[in-house]
Amino acid sequence: MKVLVIGKGGREHAIADAFHRSRRVTKIYAAPGNPGMAEFAQCVDIAAENVAELVRFAKATAIDLTVVGPEASLALGIVDAFQNAGLKIFGPTQAAAQIESSKDFAKSLMRKYGIPTAAYQTFANFDDAWGYVQKQGVPIVIKEDGLKAGKGVSVVHTMDDALAALKAAFAIADNKVVIEEYLSGFEFSLICFVCDDVVLPMEIAQDHKCAYDNDQGPNTGGMGVYSPVKTITSEMVDEAMNQIMIPAAKAMVKEGYPFTGFLYGGLMVTESGIKTIEFNARLGDPEAEVILPRLKTDIADVIENILCHQPTTLEWDSQVVLGVVMASAGYPKSATKGARITGLDQVKGKVFHMGTAICDGQLVSDGGRVLLVSAKAPTLQAAYENAYADVARIQCDALFYRHDIGKKDM
Repeated sequence: MKVLVIGKGGREHAIADAFHRSRRVTKIYAAPGNPGMAEFAQCVDIAAENVAELVRFAKATAIDLTVVGPEASLALGIVDAFQNAGLKIFGPTQAAAQIESSKDFAKSLMRKYGIPTAAYQTFANFDDAWGYVQKQGVPIVIKEDGLKAGKGVSVVHTMDDALAALKAAFAIADNKVVIEEYLSGFEFSLICFVCDDVVLPMEIAQDHKCAYDNDQGPNTGGMGVYSPVKTITSEMVDEAMNQIMIPAAKAMVKEGYPFTGFLYGGLMVTESGIKTIEFNARLGDPEAEVILPRLKTDIADVIENILCHQPTTLEWDSQVVLGVVMASAGYPKSATKGARITGLDQVKGKVFHMGTAICDGQLVSDGGRVLLVSAKAPTLQAAYENAYADVARIQCDALFYRHDIGKKDM
């Protein structure tokens, strides 16, 4: 079986790594891939957004299955293009990807089908949005409508911050904002393999969105993660599946946008039950890097079975996997490129490349989030200690990281 993984970040590295463990997969291509994936996959110099060239490559190479990592490719309609070419691909169509590419679409869907979420309103101009915030008060959540690469969300606690967030959002032409009530509680990620109304849950994970320790600083694409999450009970997972994930998949079918691929639920345990913070149309990043290494069932079997509406019983490693993101100084506002990285040969765990490149034979930084350093151990405490020991073995002057990943669940 020949597999094509589209994308170049840590999520795609984790997907490719899962296929590398498959007994059925003989060849993995990554487009464009990264230096970590190149250790076991053939990287192809085609951008993830170059849909026409990716279709041509997949046909010419007789790819058996393509899996899409990035949301931008999905929003461009890459799945539609592959399907039109008669190619097997795992991911949602452009219409179905609206569950992530438009926050207003997702919130409207949840309102229509009674899926628990925060109360909200959507605004297309500054004056109405600002008037609503003044009426509601703070804390409040301001979300820009479209794809924002894990950013574009402001949880504001002062009116000055709310004003600044709205001014920044409406400085972008034709932008809309979704303004939500502020929810407090314990967040977790529940990601499912989905095909139409067949929904197969993965193990849950807990992502750390804020840039700095103790959940301080700006919202990011994720600074660290672990799985499983002992705070979240099996009863809570059942509640989330029955009230959120399964109803969402069924709602998409009813709306004429059946969803296939990885459906991500960003959820929160509140005093009034579990509520939906957001849906994504693909695997979470960095969640993929700690969930997929725990998957013992062959991922090729899982995807092929669910595409045939034949769910597979998933088997999971009981050990804890914890990952620490090493990001460019200044992230999420800026990204450092070209800073030399050494010490990976000393690491005892597994490192996923999120934003790296090879320059003059040296590994260098090439993005905002650069590496995810993971460790697998019998306990969360041991995984924490091992992961941070490995972080200390990596040398780069231009990177920073949080020191408290997993602490809230210990």
